Amino acid sequence: MTPLFPLVGRERELAALREATEQLRDGTGAVILVEGEPGIGKSSLLAAVTTAARDEGVAVLQGIADQAAYPLQLRLLYDCLRITPHTGDPRRAEIARLSRTEWTDVLLGNVHAAVPDMLLTLIEEECAKAPTMIVLDDVQWADEMSLDVCRRLASTAAQLPLLLVLACRPIPRSWGMRQLLAGLRGLGAPTIMMGPLGPEAVHDLLSDVAGAPPSPALTDLAGQAGGNPLYLRELVESLIREGAVEVGERAELREKSLSTVRRSLAAALDSRLSFVGAPTLDMLRMAALLGREFSVTEVAAVLGKSALDLAESLQEAVAAGILVDADQQIAFRHPLIRQALYDGMPSALRLALHHDAARALNGIGGIEPQRVAQQLLESGRAGDHWTRRWLVDTASLLAGRAPYIAAELLHRELEHGVADKGDRAVLSVALAQILISTGQHERAALWARQALVVSGDPADRGLMYWLLARALFSGGDNRAGLATLEEALEQTEVPEAWRARLLGSLAMYQRAETGELETAEATARRALETGRGAGDTVAVAYALTNLWSTHSVQRRHLSALGCVDEALQTLENDESQADLRAYALHSRIFTLQNLSRWSDAEDALRQVRRLLFEADRTEDSVSSVTAAVLMYWRGRWDDTLAELDSIDHSISAMTYRGLRERGPVWLWHGVSALVAVRRDDRATAAVHLGAGLSRTPVTVADRENTDFLFVAQALAAEQDGEPHRALEHLGGLLDRQPSEMTLTHQWLPVLLRIALAVNDTCAARAALEACRSEAAAEQVPARARAAADWCAGLHEGDAVPLRSAVEHYRTVGVPVEQAGALEDLAVVLAGQGEAAEAKSAVSEAVELYGRFGAIWDIRRAEARLRPYGIRCGVRGSRPKRPKHGWEALTPAELKVAHLVAAGASTSDIAQGMYLTRRTVQTHISRILAKLGMRSRVEIAREAFHHGFRAVPGER
Repeated sequence: MTPLFPLVGRERELAALREATEQLRDGTGAVILVEGEPGIGKSSLLAAVTTAARDEGVAVLQGIADQAAYPLQLRLLYDCLRITPHTGDPRRAEIARLSRTEWTDVLLGNVHAAVPDMLLTLIEEECAKAPTMIVLDDVQWADEMSLDVCRRLASTAAQLPLLLVLACRPIPRSWGMRQLLAGLRGLGAPTIMMGPLGPEAVHDLLSDVAGAPPSPALTDLAGQAGGNPLYLRELVESLIREGAVEVGERAELREKSLSTVRRSLAAALDSRLSFVGAPTLDMLRMAALLGREFSVTEVAAVLGKSALDLAESLQEAVAAGILVDADQQIAFRHPLIRQALYDGMPSALRLALHHDAARALNGIGGIEPQRVAQQLLESGRAGDHWTRRWLVDTASLLAGRAPYIAAELLHRELEHGVADKGDRAVLSVALAQILISTGQHERAALWARQALVVSGDPADRGLMYWLLARALFSGGDNRAGLATLEEALEQTEVPEAWRARLLGSLAMYQRAETGELETAEATARRALETGRGAGDTVAVAYALTNLWSTHSVQRRHLSALGCVDEALQTLENDESQADLRAYALHSRIFTLQNLSRWSDAEDALRQVRRLLFEADRTEDSVSSVTAAVLMYWRGRWDDTLAELDSIDHSISAMTYRGLRERGPVWLWHGVSALVAVRRDDRATAAVHLGAGLSRTPVTVADRENTDFLFVAQALAAEQDGEPHRALEHLGGLLDRQPSEMTLTHQWLPVLLRIALAVNDTCAARAALEACRSEAAAEQVPARARAAADWCAGLHEGDAVPLRSAVEHYRTVGVPVEQAGALEDLAVVLAGQGEAAEAKSAVSEAVELYGRFGAIWDIRRAEARLRPYGIRCGVRGSRPKRPKHGWEALTPAELKVAHLVAAGASTSDIAQGMYLTRRTVQTHISRILAKLGMRSRVEIAREAFHHGFRAVPGER
């Protein structure tokens, strides 16, 4: 960023940024917002601080948002990080490649979701090399994805040797900009407000530009610039060029007629262009159409000339200070200069020129389609033959690279009216795809229906029906969605591959939405047969995952495992089907838990995380929920909460794309609430219970994911001394529907315990019978069998089956269930007068509870044994982990701290520990909070202080 004027009157602002730079050199990161109106001096301030930072060995990355580039996604970050297809850096080249990838993954998602995470990883790697300052100017013009990356980066800046400086104007305020500013306020980020220059600073600036102190008349005229340094400088320079200022001991204003605001300020910008030749001025007007930055090739194409023809004009504009070099591009020195040129053209002429520019740009080999689309968007024209043909030919590619521009162009063209039915179908399908991906389901359904009405190509109708059904289901109109699939399958012209996929969707929704298990299984088998006949591996794998769900409901877990393993084998290493492969792996984790193969389940979790890393899908929220549930039963509750706290809390981020909706949201609230209840953290429990219970389960799939939530609600009621109400909350577990997958057996021992406590023998007996029924349905004795033993021993007062359950849980490694069974065993033994063995059992239970931090479970166990005169003793006292200091770190946090000390980036740690990046960031935030520190450097120092020694090459 080149200073537009000498930096005067900004000592306070400069000092604040210099102090942050000093802290950065010591390893402490921060984020700072610089705000001010156009021309107020932000660029000069940033130039001064970045120059000083470079001199002090700080790496500086800079970018400036371009209003004309909006809404091209991530343009600001690409410019800042110098990401181009021709870079020599493999990581940057890969990001550039992904950003140019065609949007073909219609069934299961969009490859572009990987790019923001790759950018964050790249920044972390830059920070690992040296303390880094990132300066982003004119952020108010940035696209939504760039703003979201800035928001995420701001939340982690303190954990890195990173100073993030964001500069913006007070207006405009897009939704993304408001979210960013709210996030910065939440982080307590300081704001440097740059107001108008004071009288002394104005005097100094005028003196510097004019070469002498200003006269009163010149000072009065300058006052109409409102203290804006850019306007002041441009005004005085224009007056000097026009000979309106005579410089002697003072700078005297010659022409009083220049005292009006209109002449002084408007001419200040116009006059900068008045001394260049007519060919240069024509070139600049055409360049203004292209945005703040443009390539020589682009402006040459628009003018119909060669680069050689433009060389003289370009050199003249650069020499005049109108244009500046911007790496491989040319840029206007200041947006106001471009705006003056742009606004100087009559509106009708400007619109026509935009359309001509689009056609000219399209003739350039290798031009990005979004550059053409931006010109078409600005032209405001719809319905002409060339534009329509270009959209038909480019819609799919444009939708992936610039979905927001594509959506507006497509909508405008379709609303204008497209006579050709084939063209209308193509454009409608492309628009529906974009609207589904952005959550606009009702509008997506509208355009998918229109595509079906006008489509005459049987090969496309399968996709259109699938899009319509997905839009309807995602929008909550399940009945219409089912009807759509049934209608589609009646169409004889639908290709067999799409027929198989439609059958797979129908099978999923038949079970998950209506509960028709037998019908769903039959449909899934039809889908499997049809997919195999068509040779469509996606349809085959999709059908196998549907069969997995029906087998799981029937507790035929070995058969379910066979289906999901076959699905994974069918897809093999198909990189385009990462979502479906991840879904199959999540299903495999679920089944392995039911088979009591807990170690294998953890291996499968690592496998899915590895897959997501390879697919650049490192922030998969569903995998975090799956991991949280697995860690819950394995007794690693701190890891459970780290996984849950790392999740992007938006509902849309917590669904399998088109496979299974809403469930993870209930699990997120339910698991969080249950851990909080058992740790006696009632405030946190109340928050999650309130949020989770505010959503009403509607479908079978909804009910399957609410069990943690209702158990947490029941235990909270028991805590409050209301066991009868607790039993009511658990009553739904005894009413599992035939098509419901809910693992009721994992909660039935809790229900039975509470029923016995309130002498409800009917409920206790029902719980026992339900658990025995679950166990009988298992193909091989596994988790439900152990739960049935637990229930039988508690119900009958028989220690033998309880001991069997305890040994099972101990052997397979499920300490949460082991502790609960030990507690109930102790109560039964105490009732039989076996005080010594009862004391041993409850002491072991309490020790396990202590490892999880289950404070309330310890109190309950002690209270149940107290009437028998049994106390837990020293062994059973809960280990007191301090809340602050090195000793407060959990095992996972210690490992993360050691990796931080070894110099590993967040991405390295995530990949090495099979976590998401956000989970690692959550661990780092907690480490910093417990240690009372602000940066990774401080974590490393503390680790070395406590004996950590880095192994050469360790990361």
